[in-house]
Amino acid sequence: MRIIEIDGDYGEGGGQILRSSLSLSAILGQPIRLTKIRSRRKKPGLAAQHLTTVNAVTAITNAEVAGDTLGSQTLTFVPQRIRAGNYSFDVADVRPSAGALSLVFQSIALPLTYADAPSTVTLRGGTHVPYSPNTHYLQTIFIPTLARFGFQGSLKLKRWGWYPKGGGEATASIQQVSNWCGVNLSERGALKLIRGISAVSNLPRHVAIRQQDQCMARLAPFAPRISIEMVETKSIGKGTLVLLIAEFERAQAGFSALGKRGKPAEQVADEACLALIDFLESGAAIDPHLSDQLILPMALSEGESCFTTSQISRHLTTNIWLVQQFLPDRFEVEGAEGERGTVMTRPL
Repeated sequence: MRIIEIDGDYGEGGGQILRSSLSLSAILGQPIRLTKIRSRRKKPGLAAQHLTTVNAVTAITNAEVAGDTLGSQTLTFVPQRIRAGNYSFDVADVRPSAGALSLVFQSIALPLTYADAPSTVTLRGGTHVPYSPNTHYLQTIFIPTLARFGFQGSLKLKRWGWYPKGGGEATASIQQVSNWCGVNLSERGALKLIRGISAVSNLPRHVAIRQQDQCMARLAPFAPRISIEMVETKSIGKGTLVLLIAEFERAQAGFSALGKRGKPAEQVADEACLALIDFLESGAAIDPHLSDQLILPMALSEGESCFTTSQISRHLTTNIWLVQQFLPDRFEVEGAEGERGTVMTRPL
């Protein structure tokens, strides 16, 4: 089988190209060669979380790999059969860091549905860190939406891990999927509830209270019901989180913000609230963070799918480009980058 050549510098040019390439390569049994991996980043090439992802997809497919070293900007990946099992992957095995375990999960979740038995995966690393979906977002938004396409699985948070110390842990259970179905996510329906959490680790309780109070005040004009739970959780590091979930009749969306030294609790809350308010005013069904994450299940579904999103992001258009290196002419996009739009799949 010919090797698909993939330009890792295309579009957004980040780790998403690597992760989606590995997932599709594993599922389709398609050898790939990536070049210029994260070449525009401050530290180009494979960082700890990216190399952990390579190692994880290699393990579940018994792949032949070249270029799987820290800092490598070129990778050749030749997968074999996907194998179910009990797996464990720790970002710290590559290098101590708070690399996001959520990104490792997303890279292996879809491939493991093509195995011949259920799998259990223990993941260690960062659970709530910048520039990646946090574990709560996967639990409350990503996995429930993926289930509408046919996914059967769960993710349980065992221990929180903040930047920069990491040390978090989650356990995933993933079932086989016989076929993926098309899903219509074009209309969200009426807003029923905004719920969420205000969480802290190793910080004064008043920080969580202030975040909670600010969210309630900001969101009061926008929802018939609001419920923000305050959470104090154990971790080896310090951190704060605001996670907001908007539940509609036919969809749900999530927005979050993380604290850091010198960032007031009210600012953390405002960051999540303002992102949610912008989304509410768009009328779209899918939030911009979820939209690019739905491209792979849509591409793998035999039926037609569509969704409206509040913003056509560079991540979204990059992921569509990547999928079409494997499955050409699968997608149609209406709308300009940076604006509200609609994404549809064409019939197979």
